[in-house]
Amino acid sequence: MRSPDTAFFGHPAGLGFLASTQAWERFSFYGMQALLPLYLVDHLLKPEVAAGVTGLDGLRAGVEFLTGPLSTTAFAAQLFGLYIGLFNIAPLALGWLADGVFGQRRLVQAGLVFMAAGHLAMAVEALFLPALLLLLLGGGCLKGNLYAQVGMLYASGDGRRTRAYAIHLMALNVGSIVAPLVCGTLGERVGWHWGFAAAGIGMLLGLAIYVAGTRQLPPDSIRRLRGTADVPQGTDSAAIAAIVLMLLPFTIVYAAAMQAYNLLLVWAQDVMDRDVAGFEVPVTWLLTYDGLMTIVGIFLALQLWQRLGAREPDAMIKLAVAGLLVGAAWVMLALITTASAGGPVSMLLVLAFFALLDLSYGWLDPPANSFVSVHAPARLASTLMSLNIAAFGAANIASGWLGRFEEPLGPAGFWWLLAAVGGGGGVVALVLRPLVKRLAPG
Repeated sequence: MRSPDTAFFGHPAGLGFLASTQAWERFSFYGMQALLPLYLVDHLLKPEVAAGVTGLDGLRAGVEFLTGPLSTTAFAAQLFGLYIGLFNIAPLALGWLADGVFGQRRLVQAGLVFMAAGHLAMAVEALFLPALLLLLLGGGCLKGNLYAQVGMLYASGDGRRTRAYAIHLMALNVGSIVAPLVCGTLGERVGWHWGFAAAGIGMLLGLAIYVAGTRQLPPDSIRRLRGTADVPQGTDSAAIAAIVLMLLPFTIVYAAAMQAYNLLLVWAQDVMDRDVAGFEVPVTWLLTYDGLMTIVGIFLALQLWQRLGAREPDAMIKLAVAGLLVGAAWVMLALITTASAGGPVSMLLVLAFFALLDLSYGWLDPPANSFVSVHAPARLASTLMSLNIAAFGAANIASGWLGRFEEPLGPAGFWWLLAAVGGGGGVVALVLRPLVKRLAPG
């Protein structure tokens, strides 16, 4: 059944408000993502600064209890991976509050406020860890509910749902394009805290847009939690199992892809030739190009699926294609690094790596989101969408753990490892496809 609302490029008007809100959330997130690895290595983890950061010594001791002693670079990779990972796992812990207590709208608004406060608190170095906690709380309230609301705009059987998630992903990548130019440039060239403050202002703008569009949003879906009545049974259990299995290759492929936003930036800062007519390009601008090429990649995937029509591949095939593309991108970078023999690497070659990597995201994110939205029981919509986001979080934690191998393997060897992980995720998708199809037919 198709909704009669086609005000936003053939989709419900609410999609425009949700996508715009998420674009500002992504502006803040990608601004933080662009700055955090460099901020940690170049500033916060230097002994004279780290001594004044409340709780940092205890956190490092806890991490090294699990991993063994870490260099500053390795600890930065672990801390970055933990933050990005927990930011995406937090929605799973809070998703049930939307489904069973508060509804989606109030938690989204609270999340926007918490995230703005967290970014602004980053201006005080001593408050670095409390600021991260505020950001994690905000992400927990916000992400799963925004994604769930996109799916809730469409009636069962409305074929526009996967396209809606692709449009949503394209819109939020506008935020990822602008964030490194604004937050990254301010952080690298003016002062770290200016970059973090810009991200906080972006969250306040997102809150204003969300509140302005309230009337166009789907009604809250709340089912009071009443013991055994909420235990999944029958087809619900099969659908949930299918979602969990689908998320396994999704997590593996993303674990390889996300290292492009962690140690690769530190590597590029040291070895990439960034001189353009006498101007040294900030390394964070790589992520602006990355966001632009992600939009191009999604557009190309949409065009291909439209041409295929009834032959459009299912979600598991799409995840396999994503794994192949991620693996191929890291193979390319490994060959580029080996050929450079320790010398400077052309920025054009690094841009070629990102172009190939970014082709994968149209095959990775929208199919997974749509699969969860279609197959999740309605009463668990936010919880299971949050599980989808948590899988992305687990991928980032795994990516941070993988970062410990960069120093012993060297950059080229490390890129080969990531190629194997990404390609392996694609193989897992193909292996699990028959079982997923039996559990979630159609």
